[in-house]
Amino acid sequence: MQRFAFRLDLSPERYLPYYQGSIRQVLVRCEDGRTVQFPAALLIAFVTPEGIRGDFVLTCDDQNKGASLRRR
Repeated sequence: MQRFAFRLDLSPERYLPYYQGSIRQVLVRCEDGRTVQFPAALLIAFVTPEGIRGDFVLTCDDQNKGASLRRR
């Protein structure tokens, strides 16, 4: 299993293109300096009226499949 820890701070306006589906992938820089890309659909559960803010951990298998996202 691979784990990617990162912080997100997206305003509602910045998240809107992801929500509408015009942008389907999110690209983030992890705390350890790696860059990871994942489906924007994983963020839907974390949307609030203030946008998406917090520390997250993305977990996937060694082939980068079966991704799951949780708030730390």
